[in-house]
Amino acid sequence: MCLSSPRTTSRQFGLRCAALVVCAAAGFAGAAMAQETPAGVAAPQSGASAQQSRESRGTQVRIPRQQALATAAIDGLVREAASGGEGRPVVGTQIILKNLQTGQVTRVAANGEGIFRVLPLVPGHYELRVEADEHAPFAIADIALNANEVTTLEISLVAVASAEFRSRLPRMPELGPALPADAIPAMGSYREFRHRLDADPNYIAELAPDALPPVADIYNVVPNRWALTQPDYRRYSQKGEYMYTRSRWFDPFNRNSLKGDQPIWPELLGQQTFLDITGISETFFDGRRVPSPSNVSAARPGSEAFFGQGEQAFVDQTLRFSFDLFHGDASFKPVDWRIRITPELSLNDLDVRELGIVKPDVRAGTNRFDDHVGLQEAFVEVKLHDLSANYDFISARAGIQQFNADFRGFLLVDEQPALRIFGNIGSDRIEYNAAYFDFLEKNTNSGLNTFNRRHQQVLLGNTYLQDFFFPGYTAEFVAAWNKDDATLHYDDNGFLVRPSPIANVINQNPGAGPILHGIRVGYFGWLGSGHIHRLNITHAFYQAIGKDSFNGIAGRRVTVNAQMAAVELSYDRDWIRYRVSTFYTSGDDNPRDGRARGFDTIVDLPNFAGGLFSFWNREPIRLLGSGILLTTPGSLIPSLRSSKEEAQANFVNPGILLGNAGIDFDITPKLKGFANFNYLRFQRTEALEFLLFQSPIRHSIGEDFGVGVEYRPPLSENIVITGGASALQPGQGFKDIYTSRTLFSLFGIVKFTF
Repeated sequence: MCLSSPRTTSRQFGLRCAALVVCAAAGFAGAAMAQETPAGVAAPQSGASAQQSRESRGTQVRIPRQQALATAAIDGLVREAASGGEGRPVVGTQIILKNLQTGQVTRVAANGEGIFRVLPLVPGHYELRVEADEHAPFAIADIALNANEVTTLEISLVAVASAEFRSRLPRMPELGPALPADAIPAMGSYREFRHRLDADPNYIAELAPDALPPVADIYNVVPNRWALTQPDYRRYSQKGEYMYTRSRWFDPFNRNSLKGDQPIWPELLGQQTFLDITGISETFFDGRRVPSPSNVSAARPGSEAFFGQGEQAFVDQTLRFSFDLFHGDASFKPVDWRIRITPELSLNDLDVRELGIVKPDVRAGTNRFDDHVGLQEAFVEVKLHDLSANYDFISARAGIQQFNADFRGFLLVDEQPALRIFGNIGSDRIEYNAAYFDFLEKNTNSGLNTFNRRHQQVLLGNTYLQDFFFPGYTAEFVAAWNKDDATLHYDDNGFLVRPSPIANVINQNPGAGPILHGIRVGYFGWLGSGHIHRLNITHAFYQAIGKDSFNGIAGRRVTVNAQMAAVELSYDRDWIRYRVSTFYTSGDDNPRDGRARGFDTIVDLPNFAGGLFSFWNREPIRLLGSGILLTTPGSLIPSLRSSKEEAQANFVNPGILLGNAGIDFDITPKLKGFANFNYLRFQRTEALEFLLFQSPIRHSIGEDFGVGVEYRPPLSENIVITGGASALQPGQGFKDIYTSRTLFSLFGIVKFTF
């Protein structure tokens, strides 16, 4: 405010007024509120009277080097009327200004915080109307906007529900007949604030030119606002906390040009082009006991046991580097364009105790070391259009990119070439994706991309609706189409994976070879995640419909009709989260008919029912005597695939019913603990009985126990150490297939991120 006090000098006053003129010209009138006008009461002094008052004091001389504005401005805040006086902002409000002299209409929309601003405007008299969904309209019939003046309004709207409630109250007889509808004033209220520099009673009309410092001392043009130099304040040794830290290339937190904190090359690329380089080193170790066949070998003559020694050790060291060049504001605003490239190197080693596991040829021994470099991301992104002032947008991305189809990774989690259209509307309340994927083959031992086409295409679309019925709850709807063509493929170790080497694989006609088959399956899903009051909830349901041109287990063409459902409820109390969940996929009760009822996914990676700390979820379990897996690594579904990434989906499988209970502990800000328990059952066992020529196979898989910790030494994601142990105690159905030996796993992950 441009007010002076007895201690205010003319020099200080002039500086304040000069700063306020700049603020008014920019439209920021919130800091220039001089007087308050109640609703329906005119401003104390109109533009004409103020002019006469100034003329009576003589000719005015404005502040040196400043020019009076010939335009007006209006801004303000729209809130919902509340008894306490602090109502919530009304989102999506439409402000309509009509010039009463010219009839010109100006429309603006308030932002997500209910704030609106209109400038510049021709001085004059205006009619102002305010309209918002689910709120009664509000109008000011005549409001004067004067030159070089900013008018700020605080408007309170009445919700439609409140208005209707009041309109249904009985009218007291002594009040007489009701007024006609057009005589009822618009509901709502407003407060008005105005400020005009030369209308201030303390305004200094005659200000000497030498009362202000030179212009160069007030306005300092900075060619690069990001590279501001800081004074050297360290007079003593570095101890304690400081106002700032000098930037260093190896420090990812303090104005690092390699981490997108400031423009990478402002002289050539401008001040809105940034580079973010991310390096990740992840070391994974897993020691486990899983069912293994003894196979035929002369290494142990006289050994007749079918089940061999199942102890295995696996180590994987990955190095991932991401180079992200983008143009934008380096904040929550969507970028204008982006180019990202992410190569990844994997060095992995597997050590087992039985032959025929690392390769089909037993001469390969019991150890396998492999390395592979994959291109995990390589895409360009461009923003196509801004849809609103609240950062609603639509963008396109083309190239190899990460994608997760749903909240918990139930359907598709992968890094594949795609053309993707995405964005949001409704002030980010609705987000959407539409993508077309053309898959690449994966390296068998690392899971990284190769440069060979997979001959599989996926078309997918989804939408997220925030605050769906309940604040804090987000609903998602998904539709996907999986087109997996008939191809023949051996993995990098020499095992046949497409088609799966089980049941009817080879055409009996001489020289015909394997029977190839294609899959055409659509998925439709409804999912949700969030909280309803204090109860956290995640749920999912998928319906799969389509066909498989030749399923090896069924020995014929099959039609697919399968379902998946999952629900997790959790409750937070202090530093502990209690959670319970259930997971279900339908199973096939007749493997030889023409209907496939067992659910399978595209490429799932579920973070559910314990995730990493569940033995069933993390470890691969082979179906002995065949070339397929009962469960693939990182999946809850016993889909009887030969590989999750390289094989085709199989919808003739037993399905599963899982019950889960777990507790998550925030022991300290740096240390988290996890405890998990799963009870598992096959939904149907007919497919297993057919494949193993064994009956009966009962339904109980067993109990899965897991514990683990996650430690972040610097209280950030730059160093994360995770470790855990899990065990599967076989149930009767699992014993029917394998043995009663307890299966276990010990794992550790050390992750460094720059």
